Formats: sequence, C-alpha cells, structure tokens
Amino acid sequence: MQLFILSALLFLGNCAVSEASEVVEHALMHEASLDHSGDEDLVLQNASKQPTLQPKQSPPLVGIYTLARQGRVCVRASLGVEFTVIENKKSSFFNIDPKSTRATGYCGDQRAVLSLVFDGGNLEFTFIKEGSLSYVSKLRATLTPKPPCIKCKSKTYPGIMDNEKLFKANSGRSFMCKSDTSLILADSLRLKLVPLQIQAFDLPSGAFGKEVECWADYTKRIIPIVLGAVVVGIILIAVLVFVLTRERRGQGYERL
Repeated sequence: MQLFILSALLFLGNCAVSEASEVVEHALMHEASLDHSGDEDLVLQNASKQPTLQPKQSPPLVGIYTLARQGRVCVRASLGVEFTVIENKKSSFFNIDPKSTRATGYCGDQRAVLSLVFDGGNLEFTFIKEGSLSYVSKLRATLTPKPPCIKCKSKTYPGIMDNEKLFKANSGRSFMCKSDTSLILADSLRLKLVPLQIQAFDLPSGAFGKEVECWADYTKRIIPIVLGAVVVGIILIAVLVFVLTRERRGQGYERL
C-alpha cells in the first residue's frame, strides 16, 4: 500500500514539473516573440524616417539656414535642395524638407562649415576665406533612401566635390543664383540647388549683403536685351535702306 502511494505521488510530481516546464517555455517563447516584434517595429520605424525617392521631379521647398558665432551670424544660406540618385540608368529624386532639416557646423576666421542634417542624409558646405574673397571649397553629401522593397538592403549614396571655388563673392556680399545650380557629386548622386543665395564670414547685420549674380542669371538677363538691340538694329537698317532707295528712285525721275 505504501509503495502504491509513493508511486502515485511520484507520478503526480512528474506531471506537475512537466506542466510547469511547459508554462515556463510558453512564457519564454511569448517574451521572445514580443522582443522580436519590438525589433521589427524599431526597424520599420527607422525605415519610415528614411528619404523616399520619387520617380518625377518637383520644385524643392526653400529653407533658410544660419550659423552663429558668439551671438553673431557667420553663415547664412537660402536654398531649395533636390537630390538625384542614378541607379541602373534610372533617375530618382528626393527634395529636402526644411521643416525636418537642422543646420549644424562651426565658424572660424578663415574656415566655416555648414551642415544640413536630415533623417537619412546630410549636405555639407565648407567655406574658405582668402583675403577679401570667400567661396565654397568642398561640397559633400550622403543620402540613404528607403529601400525599394521590404527585403531589399538599404544603400547609401555618397558624393563630394573638393578643391573647388564655388559661389565666389567678395567680403560683405552674397552669392545669388535664381537659375538651377546643378552639380555632379558622384556617378550615382547629383545635386540641384534652386534658388540659391549664400554668404559666409561677413554679415554685420545677420542679413544678406549685396548680391553677386551668377553667370546663368546674367545670361538669361542679358540675352533678351542683346536680341532686342539686334532686332531694333535690323529694323533701323531696313528703314534706312528703304529711304535711301526711294530717294535714289526719286532723283532718277527728276532727271527725265
């Protein structure tokens, strides 16, 4: 009888242990599932912040960005930014949103850096001052757009222009270009700035100084004037030829 009771107790104990093990295993699996789900949510959340490439171009929004040194503005930029990504001979586009872009960097006496940072990329200007002339010597950008499909890997597109003298202006003046400023940073990454106004180092009031007009704007402005002058000249020549011809014919009739 005692042996039967001991066997029964051992059987019940084993059942209880097995049931407890199943409960613990189920709880651990549920916790792991929750953790994995949280990781997926985090990945999806981060992916949702990445830039989404568009198949067609659209006018970029213009943002105004400033850097200050000891309470005084040392860099000021007003521009719209469009990235062009070229992949497999196909172009896709992304415009920076000024509302989700912040300006960082620093200002020195001869060198300043303005970096426009947004989720999934940045655009960095390096300014140099030589005597009374300032210009952008380096333009660097990176863009990590949202992958085209769920299982596709994320890809970063870097680009740089170095040892340049872009957007040159004398001290106290700003460089301005209303026309498209298109720049090639890499085989797969291009940049368009429109409209652009930028100035560094000498901004006494914090506002832009007198504008230095870019060549594209100058050409657009001067060509109609030149064409108009040419048309007027042709008309004057035609009128003069007509008058002289008429006078000569009149003189010929008088001789008869």
